[in-house]
Amino acid sequence: MSTHSRRTPRQRLLVAAAASTLTVLAACGGTTGEETTTGGEEGGEELPLIYGVYATPLEEPWDGAIHAALQSAVQDGVIEYKHVDNVNTSDSMARTLRNIAANEQPDAIMGDAFAAEEAVRTVAAEFPDIPFAFGSGEDPVEPNMSVFDNWLQDPGYLAGMLAGGLTETDVIGVVGAMPIPEVNRIVNAFVLGIKETNPEATVKVSFINTFFDPAAAKQAAQAHVAADADVLFAERDGVIAAAEEADLPAVGMMVDQEEEAPKHVVTSLIWNMRPTVDAVVEQATSQPQAVNLGEYSFMKVGGSELAPINTDIVGGVPQDLVDQVEEKKQEIMDGSFVTPVDESAPAGSIDVSEVSAPSGQ
Repeated sequence: MSTHSRRTPRQRLLVAAAASTLTVLAACGGTTGEETTTGGEEGGEELPLIYGVYATPLEEPWDGAIHAALQSAVQDGVIEYKHVDNVNTSDSMARTLRNIAANEQPDAIMGDAFAAEEAVRTVAAEFPDIPFAFGSGEDPVEPNMSVFDNWLQDPGYLAGMLAGGLTETDVIGVVGAMPIPEVNRIVNAFVLGIKETNPEATVKVSFINTFFDPAAAKQAAQAHVAADADVLFAERDGVIAAAEEADLPAVGMMVDQEEEAPKHVVTSLIWNMRPTVDAVVEQATSQPQAVNLGEYSFMKVGGSELAPINTDIVGGVPQDLVDQVEEKKQEIMDGSFVTPVDESAPAGSIDVSEVSAPSGQ
């Protein structure tokens, strides 16, 4: 048993006040966001404290999706929640996690570890009584390091069908973070969806080699437009701005981004982290585990979805295309269609007529 046994919420509040935790976190290199907390009334139910530790600013949709799910759990009266974002180096991640674990002793810590895998795993091992659940491309580690990821191949395929049916130039542009498995499988599913509705299409793919650089993503999207792309997939933030300037339809990512450009965002791939959060809360109220939580992001369990199709975009959306997408969605939900998972790096220019599902699927 670790010497860092977890305190009750009321004890944590006393510790936090004495330790001036916000000052500590600022010294670690992170930017403390708005403190979103809730708890039982005096003498009422004590709720588990979940701490979010994010490598990027919360404007970045990937971490924003985790944050939104934790906020929804707050609104439902399930947890207390605090967070810090922009913890963007391995050293600052390690320092921040140690300070939070030691000073606030939360019931669980969630975040993303892609740029700081070793740091997160090292600190998790130092606090085995606290469940750690982090976005990661690696395996869980006993006794308390669980992992999750954005398994969005299902809405990715459906969005590809839309893009294939909307393009008039038969050229579609994709801007992604970097060619890593969790990005590749979404892009590859998107390409397969395009093939279903437009086997004549060409897909241009570029990567900005970072998770958050809206200016670079916008520039990459503009290069696709210059190469005749008339539909864009905004796997990264910044692409929608380019689509709006060029008066073209775009597909958003992680959250419903229609409000960013109501006449240009046709739909978005939505990552609903709430099922994953609920699984972590279960650990927080029982005992830590080391499990892969990826299944909670599948469309069949409500972990992902396609945002409502916005038929008011520039050029409109044909009803028969909407019907095709809805029919395929039903097949995914009832299990009669399983979206192929292909984590290989996509080429920079893809003739979709030459694309096939990976072997064994």
